[in-house]
Amino acid sequence: MRVIPIASGKGGVGKSLVAANLAVAFAQAGQRVVLADLDLGASNLHLVLGFHAPSKGIGSFLANTKSDFLTVVNKTDVRGLRFIPGDQEMPGLANLRSFQRNALVRRLLALKEDTDILILDLGAGTHQSILDFFLLSGQGIIVSSPAVTATLNAYVFLKNTVFRLMYTVFKKDTAAFDFLEKTRKDNSQYLYIPQILKAIEEIDPESHRKFAAAAQHFHPRLVMNMIDNPKDADVAMKIRRSCEEYLDVKVEHLGVMYRDTIQDTALASRLPVILYKPNAVISQAIYRIADKILQSDEETFTLTEENIDDSFQEASLEAEIDFETKMDYVEELLHTGALSQGDLLETVKSQQFEISKLKKENNFIKHKLTQAISRGFKL
Repeated sequence: MRVIPIASGKGGVGKSLVAANLAVAFAQAGQRVVLADLDLGASNLHLVLGFHAPSKGIGSFLANTKSDFLTVVNKTDVRGLRFIPGDQEMPGLANLRSFQRNALVRRLLALKEDTDILILDLGAGTHQSILDFFLLSGQGIIVSSPAVTATLNAYVFLKNTVFRLMYTVFKKDTAAFDFLEKTRKDNSQYLYIPQILKAIEEIDPESHRKFAAAAQHFHPRLVMNMIDNPKDADVAMKIRRSCEEYLDVKVEHLGVMYRDTIQDTALASRLPVILYKPNAVISQAIYRIADKILQSDEETFTLTEENIDDSFQEASLEAEIDFETKMDYVEELLHTGALSQGDLLETVKSQQFEISKLKKENNFIKHKLTQAISRGFKL
């Protein structure tokens, strides 16, 4: 069973959109799929999927971990796709106790007997439980948008994931664990991870070797969502460079998805967008991403520098092609009268407003960074 955790550094970047539609795409490709809503405390994946209001969800199981887990695994209208709802009615679910997390992981992994792909829609942020779920696979997906805060939080998420992996590998009675704790308590977490690993290699070679073996299988994948033009896709390179330089982590690019108001229409119709309009640009992007995942072999997967370069170049090319397709579609709507010039003008005004907000956001972050650097703060 292939486990695909899907996370984001912050909310509002379309993580659940990606999770729900990928699940449908995999099922349409003949895979036996289970989609689990692990955005605990803020569960709304059933709305994106078009699933009726669930009577039981993961919260029901967590309230009694000895209960039958299969009672919260529901069939859907999509052949081959089952769904595990979350539970937003039960407070405190976002902060799982260790026995609850372990019980949930065991039950999820036990689904392998009749499941080909298990998709985990994780909550936004870097809570320990979220990081642990993300580390169930070495090829988890991080969803971001071109917004400065989104890309920054995507990087922060991956940074915290690497630290969590360290704490998982380094045992409490080792010099490596002691050094990591000292680094944390001294508020030195802004040191580059390669620097930390170099120090650990000197004081505790055995722990360093174990971590290197574990990290060798950690190759997160990126989806850049909500782009408006091909240049937005270039933001992904910033995430790649930061991860390689500061985290010693290689990130593969799965592809880009353009912002499309048709998603809102699909959501109002209680249908995943690839069912509502399979030929839409956003739907075709999802199918492309699904195909890339299905064509890769998780067990024998090795990621080379050439693989990474190819994935980023391919995503850039796809951004150009999708943009042309999107513009051709707008032109067609104008000619047929389905889209008036007034509608187009409103769309342009809306995008200009979004750009204005992003510029203000960017300037604010630059101001904060300048202040931090002036105080001797090290990134």
